[in-house]
Amino acid sequence: MRDTGDVPRRIATDPLFSRSPSAGKCHLYVLPCAWEDIAKLGHSRDPLSRMQALHPRYFEFFDLDRALLIETDTVREARDLELKFGRALKLHNAPAPLVVRRQAAGHTEWYRGAYEELAREGVELSHTGYVFRRGLRPWLHERLLARGDQLYTWAMGVLDQAEPGYDDALPPVARDVLDAYTALNIHLEPLLPDPLWQWYRAQRQ
Repeated sequence: MRDTGDVPRRIATDPLFSRSPSAGKCHLYVLPCAWEDIAKLGHSRDPLSRMQALHPRYFEFFDLDRALLIETDTVREARDLELKFGRALKLHNAPAPLVVRRQAAGHTEWYRGAYEELAREGVELSHTGYVFRRGLRPWLHERLLARGDQLYTWAMGVLDQAEPGYDDALPPVARDVLDAYTALNIHLEPLLPDPLWQWYRAQRQ
């Protein structure tokens, strides 16, 4: 598809981001912005990682309650649907929001005033057998929980790079990652090393 202080500088942007293979099931996604009538259309084998790549606070930037996912059997099928919808929405094409990470190749396939049409297309596809989701909070909740082991390993790396006592504010990258779990109603204490949990809890008070 085309579609931080001294502590700790080398933290990975996100512990859950990884490149996805090109074969196998895929998703067409529609990600509407929370505060503007503009939406991102695209396809990905890993929509969670795609959202994380587009914006570090994707859980606030996108309206997750209106976001759409259509599951396909292949990447090519999802790509073909994206191209089909994109051609139909040509007059709705809009520039990407300035805050979207350009290095994530997220500056194309944005459409203004097209959400309802895309939602109707999703419903129509569901009538032909596609798995269609409208509202992604439950789906994202499950995906984040499934990656708990990765989160713990990443959290240990945060602690390893912290200064003794780590009295400074939690690094922005780490704060964004942990805030996503909180936003999706996942209790972090069982998923983190206790020192990092205490650090995060103190910063939120």
